[in-house]
Amino acid sequence: MAEIKELKVEDIRKSAEENSCPVQKALYYITEFISGPLCGKCFPCSMGSYEARLRLQALADGRGTGADVRALKRIAAEMAEASMCKKGKDTAAFITAWTSAGAFDEHAGGNCAAGECLPFIEYRVDPDKCTMCGVCKDACKYGAILGEKAKPFMGGYLSFEIRQKRCTKCSECIKVCPEKAIITVVARVPEAA
Repeated sequence: MAEIKELKVEDIRKSAEENSCPVQKALYYITEFISGPLCGKCFPCSMGSYEARLRLQALADGRGTGADVRALKRIAAEMAEASMCKKGKDTAAFITAWTSAGAFDEHAGGNCAAGECLPFIEYRVDPDKCTMCGVCKDACKYGAILGEKAKPFMGGYLSFEIRQKRCTKCSECIKVCPEKAIITVVARVPEAA
């Protein structure tokens, strides 16, 4: 019978650090912590971890607010004080490090500077590079790219355009564009009314 290797908090931390975005780091960390080292024996750690994951997911999805950031600070403080083991206290310290640095406030304000959170990025066609070959449009399974292939000796064509609401950010268009005309832009998520 194969032996199952127990996931350690230090290993999770190392893997989490591979992400550039602080929210993605923390979300990865807390998700792996819940599925591995979390024992569930003490209430502050188990409930705090699950609640922190929900708040971090909201921030990563572009739905997070300042209330989520404040809740994460409160959760981390309570976990640090009341967790019965080092694993829970280490998890609280990991969350606290990012909330103290103000890294989550940026997401709550509608921006991911690292460009790792998909709701915060857009794919756009650079009209100066686009030759209107249509390869990107053919590659897009979701019908997110508008435009017409250029025909020889005819003018008046507009470069291709990506409809953001349809774009799933699968990056197939980027992979096939021969001119490297599709760029990734970090965009601000509009605030909810």
